[in-house]
Amino acid sequence: MKPNIVALSSSSGVAPAKRREAERSEADRSGAGATPDARAAVSPARPDPEVVVDAKRRTFTAEYKRRVLAAADAAAGHGGIGALLRREGLYSSHLVTWRRERQAGILKGLTPRTRGPKPTRSPQDEEIRQLREANQRLTEELRKAEIVIDVQKKVAALLEDRKPSSGSKEPR
Repeated sequence: MKPNIVALSSSSGVAPAKRREAERSEADRSGAGATPDARAAVSPARPDPEVVVDAKRRTFTAEYKRRVLAAADAAAGHGGIGALLRREGLYSSHLVTWRRERQAGILKGLTPRTRGPKPTRSPQDEEIRQLREANQRLTEELRKAEIVIDVQKKVAALLEDRKPSSGSKEPR
């Protein structure tokens, strides 16, 4: 039986390599040699693998933490805790931290904490600050208005001095 041989053309001028029909080059296998339309017809459209979703910190409720700790304590056999962690999408450090909080008797510690700096001002202090800023702004506006009024008075006085006397009429 004679094998089917396909001659491949080459643009480099070197004698083309001969391959059997069942053998394909890397470009043929990956579809690099095919046109984009031909590749789209051969393989279904693949979704873009780039993930651009913003990361969001997870928070766990106290009830969820207690439930997971109870399940971890009840997990028997080899790999039971690992299976629980994989199923819940948790890390072993979560269990360590939650157990430490539970052992210390911090019931409040099992509830999620707010992150970031704590407010140091009371609501009354904040209101006083806003009122002082508004007072300062209004005082500045009043000062500018008084300057405008003063200028208007001076302009009116100058125009009054230049005004001809009311007794004599001058032709225009």
